[in-house]
Amino acid sequence: MLRVMHWATPAERRSLGQARRKQVGRQEHNAFNPKSRTSPPEELLERSMRGRVPALVKLKYQLMAESPSGYFRGAVSVMAADLAAAPSTGIVCQLCGDAHVRNLGAFAAPDGRLVFDINDFDETIRGPFEWDLKRMAASLTLAGRVAGQKDAAVREIVERCIDRYCAQMRAFAQMPALEIGHFQVHRLGQVKPVHDALLQAERATPLHTLEQLTEPALTKAGTGPFGPGRHFKEQKPTLTRVTGPKADAVLAALGPYREMLEPQRQHLLSLYRPVDVAFKVVGTGSVGLRDYCIYFEGNGPNDPLFLQIKEEPASAYTPYLPDAHPARHNGQRVVEGQRAMQLQSDPFLGWTQIAGRDYLVRQLNDHKGSINLTGLSSGSLEAFAEVCGELLARGHARSGDPLVLSGYLGAGDGFAEALAKFGDAYADQTEKDWKELRRSTKVTAKA
Repeated sequence: MLRVMHWATPAERRSLGQARRKQVGRQEHNAFNPKSRTSPPEELLERSMRGRVPALVKLKYQLMAESPSGYFRGAVSVMAADLAAAPSTGIVCQLCGDAHVRNLGAFAAPDGRLVFDINDFDETIRGPFEWDLKRMAASLTLAGRVAGQKDAAVREIVERCIDRYCAQMRAFAQMPALEIGHFQVHRLGQVKPVHDALLQAERATPLHTLEQLTEPALTKAGTGPFGPGRHFKEQKPTLTRVTGPKADAVLAALGPYREMLEPQRQHLLSLYRPVDVAFKVVGTGSVGLRDYCIYFEGNGPNDPLFLQIKEEPASAYTPYLPDAHPARHNGQRVVEGQRAMQLQSDPFLGWTQIAGRDYLVRQLNDHKGSINLTGLSSGSLEAFAEVCGELLARGHARSGDPLVLSGYLGAGDGFAEALAKFGDAYADQTEKDWKELRRSTKVTAKA
C-alpha cells in the first residue's frame, strides 16, 4: 500500500512563521547587549587568526584598525558570537554570512551579461535568517556615518532596506515556487551606485586585468620562463610570484578541480594553458588566508584567463549552530551556498585542495565592479539599501521558505524599526571595539 507523506499546506507554513513570534517577538530584535558576550572580541579575533600565514596577521590587524568599517569587515567572528548569544527565530535559510554593503557587486554571468548580486560567500551556512539582516543593518549604519548622514537619515536608510526585504518576501510568498528561482530585480541599473558598479564591471575585462597584474616576462634571451609573453607583476606584499614546488602544487590542484566541473566547462578550461602563478592578498576578512592566482593563455596573448584559488576555513558561524554538520569540504560549502542564493554564478566556480587545506576556485576580476560608498548622498544610499534588502530577500526565498518567513514578518513595520535600532547599537559597539583594537599591542595603527 502506498503511504503518502503529509505535506504542509501554505496556510500551515505561514502559521509556523507566525508561531515563531512567540519565540522571539519582531520588536525584540531592537537591542544589542554587550554584557551577553562570553568571550572578549580580542580573544575571538585571535582564534580566527589560527592557521593563517603568520607574516600577514599583522597586516590584517592594520587594515582593521584603519576605520570602524574596516574593523567590521574583519571581525565576522566577533559578530557571529554576538548574534549567537541572543535569542533567534529558528527560521533557517542559507545565509550569506557576511552580509555587508561591500559584499554586493557586479560580475559577468555565464551568458556574458553583467549582473548585480551578493558576491561573497566565504561565511555562508544555513542559519537563522535574521542574522544576515542584522549584519546588513549594522553595515548600512556604519556606511551612513561614513557618508556623513545624520542619525535620523541613517535609521531611515536601514528601515528602507528591511522594509524592502519584508515587502519582497511577502511578494515571494504569493508567487509560484518555480518563479522565485529565476526572479530578477529589473530596476538595478536605475540605482546610481549600482549603475556605477555595472559601468566599472564593464571596463574590468580580462585584458584590463592582464595590464593591471602582469608585465612582459623578459630574460636576457627575450623570453620568460614559459616562453615569450608575460608574467605576474610583483607588488609585495599584496602580489608575489610563486615558482618551483609551490607553483607545482597549485597547478596540481587544477586536476581535482577540473574533474568536478561540468563537461562543457572542462572542455573550455582545456583550451587554456597555465602561464604563471602568484600569491595575492585579498579583502580584509580574508587577509592571512592562502590565496593564489593562475594566469592562463588561450587563443594567443589577447585571450587571458585568471583563476583565483582561495583558502576556505570553516564558517565563523559553525561553532554556534549545533545542527550544522561540519562541511565535507569548505570550498564546496561556499560553492553550494553561493549557488543556492545567487540567480547566476561564475561558470568556473569550483573547489579543490592543496596540502590538506580546502580551497574555493573562481574567476578573478572578470567583469567585477564594487560599490563606492564615498560621498554617497542620502538618496543614493537609501536606494542602494533597498537593493540590498531585495537581493537578500531573493537569496533567502530561494534557499528557505518564503511562506514561513512572511508569516513571521507580517505586514507591520515594527521589524524594520527594531533592526534599525539594532544597527545603531551594534555600530556603536563596533566603534568601541575598533578603538580598543587601536589601543592594543597587536597593531601599530596610523592616525
